[in-house]
Amino acid sequence: MRALICGAGIAGLTLAWHLERMGWQVEVVERAPTLRDGGYMIDFYGPGYEVAERMGLAPRLLEARYPVNELGYVDRVGRRTSRLVMPESFNRVVSLLRTDLVRAVHDGVRAPVTYGTSVAGIEQDGEGVTVELTDGTRREVDLLVGADGAHSQVRKLAFGAESGFVRYLGHRVAAYVIDDEALSRKIGTRYQMLTVPGRMAGAYALRGDRLALLFLCREPDPTLPEDPAAWLRHTYGDLGWILPEALSRCPDPAEIYCDQVTQIDMEHWSTGRVALLGDACQAVSLFAGHGASMAMAGAWVLADELATAGAARVPDALAAYQRRVRPAIEEVQAFGRRFIQWMAPSSGLRIAARDWMLRLASLPGADRLFLNSLTAGGHGLIVTRSGGGLRG
Repeated sequence: MRALICGAGIAGLTLAWHLERMGWQVEVVERAPTLRDGGYMIDFYGPGYEVAERMGLAPRLLEARYPVNELGYVDRVGRRTSRLVMPESFNRVVSLLRTDLVRAVHDGVRAPVTYGTSVAGIEQDGEGVTVELTDGTRREVDLLVGADGAHSQVRKLAFGAESGFVRYLGHRVAAYVIDDEALSRKIGTRYQMLTVPGRMAGAYALRGDRLALLFLCREPDPTLPEDPAAWLRHTYGDLGWILPEALSRCPDPAEIYCDQVTQIDMEHWSTGRVALLGDACQAVSLFAGHGASMAMAGAWVLADELATAGAARVPDALAAYQRRVRPAIEEVQAFGRRFIQWMAPSSGLRIAARDWMLRLASLPGADRLFLNSLTAGGHGLIVTRSGGGLRG
């Protein structure tokens, strides 16, 4: 069995890892020129962490994790307005850079990855898929998987224009990393955020005297700025705290992650022998904070269904994969929409209410209940079946 996976991100590489261990011939293409290093800090937990454990990645992820011991908010002069100390029992939430998770999966994949290449055309019949690549070559495969993100080219070719599937959540996100010993030491092992109505800026210190920065802005127009660095300086330059210094070190636009905050809502995730995976069909948004975990879980379930169905029933496996995963995605997406007013409050009153809730959550015994309420769904997806499917 031959599979072509478009997208060398978390979802695509996780699927490649499992398929090649099932005996499939796998090839991965990625439109970026190299393995992507962009992104931001993520909290990795839940079904994705279960998959990582089965893949033997847990030790590496625990080595790469960052000790986030406090979540706190500050005002424009850096005074703390509220905080929540993370309990020691919350140890199955791994905070790390998204790129560290991608590299951990990538290093276990034996399949060839062709960079600077994507899918240009698709033709299929009941027996297979003919894929034309942007480098002019063609592939004959049994399965094509589009794991190429929320703006998926495979989805566009197989299902049409993306406008019918994209739910824009009215916000823009940006992130970058700088080298700055003084700012890194000032922030420390605490995730600190400054929030004003419609705007949020967060910072966390990384190893090697680096600082990770995340920006979230309410924006009714989904059009992205041509110069994200100029947009960041214009939008956040007046907020004080560490931002004047951090924005003065803003890197070139190519090194800045900047995108819409969206969710993908599709009735069908596959057609024939073409399937979508990860953010291409199940983007849950930054507000849900569970995308990496659900991407790995979705890849595991897809491989599990393919292992169960066998070579002759690939379309049946793709339909079963959607039936198992889609309810969890809908649950996490709904959580993300509810969380918008917590992560990006639209008024000073909502900011004050959030700070009071954090103070109440700091009371003895309330911290874990509060953190559990902020944990998205998707649990119970990774189940070992007695008759067929993946064993590990």
